[in-house]
Amino acid sequence: MDNIYLYMIIALAILAIADLVIGVSNDAVNFLNSAIGSKAISFKTIMIVASLGVAIGAVFSSGMMEVARKGIFNPGEFMFDEIMIIFMAVMITDILLLDFFNSVGMPTSTTVSIVFELLGAAVAMALIKIGHDGGEFGDVINYINTSKASLIIFGILLSVVVAFSIGALVQWVSRLLLSYNFEKKANWVGALFGGFALTAITYFIFMKGLKGTSYAKESFDILGGGTMTDFLENQVLPIVLISSIFWSLLSYALIAFTKTNIYKLIIIVGTFALALAFSGNDLVNFIGVPVAAYNSFLAWTASGVSASEFPMDVLAAKVPTNNLLLFAAGMVMVLTLWFSTKAKNVVKTSLDLSSQGETKERFQPNFLSRGFVRSAILMSQMSSYMLPKSWQAKIEKQFEVPVIAISKDKKLELPAFDLVRAAVNLMVAAVLISIATSYKLPLSTTYVTFMVAMGTSLADRAWGAESAVYRVAGVLNVIGGWFFTAFSAFSAAALVAYLLNLNITVMFPILLVIAFALLIRSYVAHNKKSKQVKAEDSLTKAESSSVQGVIAESANNIANVIKRGNKIYTNSINGLAKQDLSLLKKNNKQIVKLSTEVDDLRDNVFYFIKNLDESSIGASDFYINILGYLQDITQSLEYISKVSHKHVNNNHKKLKFNQIKELKEVDARFEILFNNTKNAFDTRSFEEIGNILSRKSEIISLVTDKIQKQVERTRNEESSPKNTTLYFSILLETKDLLNATMNLLEVYDNAHDASVKPATILDTETPNANS
Repeated sequence: MDNIYLYMIIALAILAIADLVIGVSNDAVNFLNSAIGSKAISFKTIMIVASLGVAIGAVFSSGMMEVARKGIFNPGEFMFDEIMIIFMAVMITDILLLDFFNSVGMPTSTTVSIVFELLGAAVAMALIKIGHDGGEFGDVINYINTSKASLIIFGILLSVVVAFSIGALVQWVSRLLLSYNFEKKANWVGALFGGFALTAITYFIFMKGLKGTSYAKESFDILGGGTMTDFLENQVLPIVLISSIFWSLLSYALIAFTKTNIYKLIIIVGTFALALAFSGNDLVNFIGVPVAAYNSFLAWTASGVSASEFPMDVLAAKVPTNNLLLFAAGMVMVLTLWFSTKAKNVVKTSLDLSSQGETKERFQPNFLSRGFVRSAILMSQMSSYMLPKSWQAKIEKQFEVPVIAISKDKKLELPAFDLVRAAVNLMVAAVLISIATSYKLPLSTTYVTFMVAMGTSLADRAWGAESAVYRVAGVLNVIGGWFFTAFSAFSAAALVAYLLNLNITVMFPILLVIAFALLIRSYVAHNKKSKQVKAEDSLTKAESSSVQGVIAESANNIANVIKRGNKIYTNSINGLAKQDLSLLKKNNKQIVKLSTEVDDLRDNVFYFIKNLDESSIGASDFYINILGYLQDITQSLEYISKVSHKHVNNNHKKLKFNQIKELKEVDARFEILFNNTKNAFDTRSFEEIGNILSRKSEIISLVTDKIQKQVERTRNEESSPKNTTLYFSILLETKDLLNATMNLLEVYDNAHDASVKPATILDTETPNANS
């Protein structure tokens, strides 16, 4: 039995490494968001700066794992065997919970997750002890540090409201003063902004990044025998004033004499600062529990007392972590930062929600987001009545975004926001976290950085009429996820602790295997999903400026739609014939995916037309027509797929043999049509389209004949209304599918001219550009 605790320590060490990887993937958004979003510096430089911050923060981390030791529960109330159950429950829950949020690309707080996991597991063990000892429910307060838990919850609410409000206010003032033409402002303007921002960030480095280290607790002669912590807390005003003057003068010198872009410098320093603070302070969230468990194990083995009789008062003492361990943890974090694709997903969520331009919206609007947007519009209208017209005109001029004429695909390469917003994001986050740290308020780094970014997006008018309901819905989803983190962390850790307590020798290996199995499954699913994003059959947007150019570019799209449509139609018929609900369900997902891609192409029409010159209007007409027919094709396929799935899912009568046979005949004829069409577009043999069109009447006659046969069957022998309705629905929609396909082919047949060279936007100066 005693060997089980050694195995648990080994398992906790492995879980600590997994938690480091998963935790960094989640928290990377905190310090990468602004630099990546603004494209101020190259991605490689961003990663190097962030890696230095993470590595230095880890090495200089205090290693004082007080949250894991005694911040949430009173360790003296538990025995060694109970503490090990708590720690194991926390780590198993933590890696699964954080991995879930990373997989869906949602940023959450590692601090909140670890705190509520500790709280949940400790409450579960406390209730078990109370039950055994015959105590009362109210006795649980003796085991739990309730004041700390209350403070954390207060911190969540405070983080959300304060960070969003302050971020919005500072960004609005900054934009009002600097506008989008900030690089043309006088040198002294940039110098003052740089001085203020760098002061905030460097003070943050000392307050949040270094205050928690062991060096901050030591006395220094240069500080009059006082500690760094006391100096930072007691000399705030002098430090800020001197720093402001120093950084402002240095900023002016850099701008005036070396032509340095001060905003880029702010972003580099800010990225380093947040990475340093993250690593130095949040490392406890990943290795604090395993380290506390290891220290507990060493104390227990030295005592010679049985696990159920050794009280854990030793955890109340402060024990520094080995520097070699901190260095190793830092290296794991740096490697994760470079190679984790899930980290990029989490960053992408934040960037999409704060982007100044159009992005593919990930979240669907809901009644709350619509309500918030309507309220904001109403408040905006009210403020317009209060402000003089001249003031409104000046404000509008400062918020005018420069127009860049560029195609939609090239537009995606532009920054999500400019250098001013990136600098404000870093500066405000640094100030808020520094103030919270000085007042010992438990603001979450994740919550602050994310909500500041959302606040600055709102103030910068990134949430326009086209995107506001989607962006607000996204923010509400993320905030809801934060509260879900607290609830699920508490509940899941409590459940795991209860299961471990039932029989630790049996449940420990079972739960460990389940945890790793879920992680592996998540990893495999994520890789599969990542590959599907760039699937060979995905549709591409047109950029040509002529009809012949669009014909050439869109040929692959037509071939892909026809290929996938053929498979969807066949699967619908086969699913009905075999009553295969699983196949029909997968088929529904495939047609929804295809419909979404076609809708995305339609959304691109605005940008396509905007980039055409006056003489290329024919290309826009052609492009709009083919997109319309593609949508007709997908709508017909979607209807056939859904009615087939609905019929089988509702357990209605199977289609009769004759009906299935006739549908198979139609499917076989469509197979030939679709394959011929696909080959024509794959090989660019547009001359073959005429031959395909010549068989239109033959296929229509086939479908009409099947409809007529069903009419006769219905009059004489059919007894199932559901079967009749389904059969007619499929055949009638098949006729629509055929018409849409033939209309598409006719447009190509009429427009294609092999003697004309296709023109693109890039070569519109050539003689054939206007063909």
